[in-house]
Amino acid sequence: MKTKNAASKILWPASAETAAVRAKHLLPLPGPMFAKPVQIVEGRMQFLYDENGREYLDAFAGVATVSIGHCHPHFVQALRAQIDLLQHNPPLYLHPAVGAFAKRLAAKAKAVNPDMEVCFFTNSGSEANEMAAMLAKAHTGRHEFIAVQRSYHGRTLMTVALTGQHAWRNLSPYPVGVSFTPADYAYRFDGTAEQSTKAAVKGLAELLKTGTSGKIAGFFAETILGVGGAITPGKSYFTEAVELVHRHGGLYVCDEVQTGVGRTGRHFFGIQHWGAKPDIIVMAKGLGNGYPIGAVITTPEIAASVKGLLHYNTFGGGPMAMAAANAVLDVVEGSDLADNAERVGARLMAGLEDAAAKSDKIGQVRGMGLMIGVELVKDKKTKEPAPELALAVVDRMKDHGVLVGKGGLEGSTVRIKPPLCLTAADADRVAEVFARSLQEAS
Repeated sequence: MKTKNAASKILWPASAETAAVRAKHLLPLPGPMFAKPVQIVEGRMQFLYDENGREYLDAFAGVATVSIGHCHPHFVQALRAQIDLLQHNPPLYLHPAVGAFAKRLAAKAKAVNPDMEVCFFTNSGSEANEMAAMLAKAHTGRHEFIAVQRSYHGRTLMTVALTGQHAWRNLSPYPVGVSFTPADYAYRFDGTAEQSTKAAVKGLAELLKTGTSGKIAGFFAETILGVGGAITPGKSYFTEAVELVHRHGGLYVCDEVQTGVGRTGRHFFGIQHWGAKPDIIVMAKGLGNGYPIGAVITTPEIAASVKGLLHYNTFGGGPMAMAAANAVLDVVEGSDLADNAERVGARLMAGLEDAAAKSDKIGQVRGMGLMIGVELVKDKKTKEPAPELALAVVDRMKDHGVLVGKGGLEGSTVRIKPPLCLTAADADRVAEVFARSLQEAS
């Protein structure tokens, strides 16, 4: 059975048929995430459409991936223009786009580290984090890494080893030499936010002395834990943590896969809110607005460490990926999307905080810009996680026409990460639908 989308006039298979084909011919995947799966076939800016033409407000952005909006006209035009010229060009041959974009992206990174000049491009954040680990090992001559509890860095062997959540650590055995430091998770700490930061930094110091040789290759940390539930460290956490890491000879690998491209508001990179100085920045997701791309940005000194080591990425920095990423930066800069994320994100968080004041099921609203998490609990006093409630809220919001996600180690955090073109009216709608869905699910 096929149905016709009123907007495109295309005949699409029914969602049940699509689900059956997927179940038979694809490896088992997480999801579909709803009790009654939704089939998305079209998108326009912050809106998505199913096979019947029903409109949804996208407040998850394909897991924080769609930055400037679905099918943004400038983005579409850039890709169309490039595909008419050349679809693929391996690093074996010259093409002007990759060097020009590397220069443009490195100029952005100079805001956090003035020495950053060099980029390497991949197809995903996982690959980019793998390359960052290789750079750190080559530069320091060491192999030990520290990562953060509740973190997520990818689905390759090294990045799974760096991921601090048991559900995602399912590809053992892992590379040796990865240790985990406590997250600065103030909501789950028995004390003030300042005390939580102090305890997290102390935990890192103890780990360096007792869980490593004291001579590490690097420290991997997301600026805000994405899959971990939008856990947002305190203001002094990164400056103090990075000072410790540098004191022990390690590099700070700043994972901006979800937080980059203005998502946290005001700044292009999330780490700019903390004022720490990364040695390597890793990007992906929003950099391509849905087109596969990952990026590693670092200094010439660190980059020179892999000279003579054979490494390669067939598709990294290809002309299509460069056209996509350039279009993203054009729109982020030209439409002031980082500032929009700050303004609209503050309005959305205020609406969610208002809902929290009226409910004993909301433990904490946290995040920055348009990277927001709402942790649900069974009771505010006990703080017992409520994963079933989070799933029910996400499902009911879908029924009301708003798509969000869920995450956190316990699966109890509703994740709200819309495209950066979200409007104030959209933010009000997300907050209202969340509050209504929470009441219904409770």
